[in-house]
Amino acid sequence: MGVFQILMKNKELIPLAFFISVAATGATSFALYALKKTDVVIDRKRNPEPWEMVDPTQPQKLITINQQWK
Repeated sequence: MGVFQILMKNKELIPLAFFISVAATGATSFALYALKKTDVVIDRKRNPEPWEMVDPTQPQKLITINQQWK
């Protein structure tokens, strides 16, 4: 029995399956986004000082609100 057959047989599970798939997609996409940031160190042996590779012109936060340089 496939997933779609189970969902069509038990229609009350359709919203649950939808929200679980949206949550799993969001968690996976945020994990991939976080791994691309420069402050994440995966291999310490090849790059022992990762803070020297950070670009000061690129914001490091997810959201920056009202940032003013004075």
